[in-house]
Amino acid sequence: MTSSRTHIFRLLKWGRTLAKHGALRDIEKHKTTPPQVRRLFRIARLGTIQPKTPNYSAALQAIGPAAIKLGQTLATRPDIIGEEAARDLLQLQDNLPPVAFEKIAEEIEASLGKPISALYSHIDPEPVGAASIAQVHRATTIEGKDVAVKVLRPGIIKKFTADIETYEWAAAHLEAFGGEAKRLRPQLVIANFRRWTMRELDLRREAASASELTEHMANVEQFEIPAIDWDRTSGRVLTLDWVDGIKISRRDDLISAGHDLNDIANRLVHTFLKQAIEAGYFHADMHQGNLFVKADGTIVAIDFGIMGRINRKARFWLAEILYGLTTGNYKRVAEIHFEAQYVPDHHNMEDFATALRAVGEPMRGKPVSELSVGDMLDGLFAITRDFDMETQPHLLLLQKTMVMVEGIATDLNPGINMWDTSGPYVKNWIRGELGPEAAIADRINSDMDTLLMLPDIVRRLDQQLPRQGGAPPPPPVADVELIWERRKPGQNGGFWRYALTAVIAASAGAGALWMWGQNWL
Repeated sequence: MTSSRTHIFRLLKWGRTLAKHGALRDIEKHKTTPPQVRRLFRIARLGTIQPKTPNYSAALQAIGPAAIKLGQTLATRPDIIGEEAARDLLQLQDNLPPVAFEKIAEEIEASLGKPISALYSHIDPEPVGAASIAQVHRATTIEGKDVAVKVLRPGIIKKFTADIETYEWAAAHLEAFGGEAKRLRPQLVIANFRRWTMRELDLRREAASASELTEHMANVEQFEIPAIDWDRTSGRVLTLDWVDGIKISRRDDLISAGHDLNDIANRLVHTFLKQAIEAGYFHADMHQGNLFVKADGTIVAIDFGIMGRINRKARFWLAEILYGLTTGNYKRVAEIHFEAQYVPDHHNMEDFATALRAVGEPMRGKPVSELSVGDMLDGLFAITRDFDMETQPHLLLLQKTMVMVEGIATDLNPGINMWDTSGPYVKNWIRGELGPEAAIADRINSDMDTLLMLPDIVRRLDQQLPRQGGAPPPPPVADVELIWERRKPGQNGGFWRYALTAVIAASAGAGALWMWGQNWL
């Protein structure tokens, strides 16, 4: 088990990198930041020269791959890091210098158990993309098929595992401070981050995700997912069909090729809604680098390392929330929040409906260039604190992806109205799923399920079933021993021994830091 000293050493090292990029200043000043965290921030930035304008993206890129992924997750949480930081992190680019091809070749051969010459007739040593977790090379199989070969960076699993352990340690201590830090549930945020990231580090899971999404989207016209070459895929290597198309970010090239950008934008939004609301399984990393447009207008998605899943009950609530906001039915939206237990029962439903109206009304009927889904999420986050709403980790990926899709759609068509685009789809889905025919079918299925459950119900009469909310059961969080719990009876200063280690790690000038730390204590 990693020691607390090691965790503090890492945190102070990362803290100094953040401080050098001005990324600690606003968080330190925020009124909800616990005093203990502010003090550690002061230690971390001691002796640094901070720029006037924070550069959060550059700071996380300088820290390393796990920080880049964490930054992309935090980009959806302006309630935690502030709106300015969230906007900056949305621009975070997951690009790193490539690993030498010799090491990549070793990874391929070791993972697939064959020499490269037995797998591919040609593989380009220059990668077409290099990100924090893996890099991609174009190749041709021995059968003559053009493919893309994705290979994990050597040693990346060990690096991520170590960094995430420190995130878990920090989250546990932050939550233990109570107050606002506890309400934001940082341990659950990191627990979900671990789950998402560990899945992304297993390329067999990514291949399976692509295969499952292909089944869900089989009947969707002009949306495509590359086929997987399972014989050349393992935990560290993924081989799939090569995509010939224009990156969706290259607007001018799309226009030159004769594509209808408005049509592409609308289809992209509908495709995302079909995945999230109808299938309950969606591509959760739909940034511009992962979407291409083929010559016939087909949208092709790649990179299925991060996927989101929403259960059926939560999808019903989500659809009704979206439709309620588009139609101005704030009372129904408020009712759903209370039914899903997103808002505690001691609050007044009418008051919450009024707060929702303040968020929704400014947006209705306006183009996304003026107000957007991102603005709506910011507004919703702003009222969560007033109504004691805890973080819903199962919706974080959805929120992140909604912002991504909106950004791409806006680039393609600056005048698009996301509400007008999504409203009819959501309305039809609700009618199909919640209309009379669907209700009868659901009732039949529900009654049959109840009959099958009767024997088990009789055996469990002595148990009180908990009320169902909108969130699935949370994942287990890391079991972290808090440093102030390590003190033995009669001993003092256990915490400060670790704090001293942190101070020494924070600066080469150990003597000056010690004197400053003594004054602080």
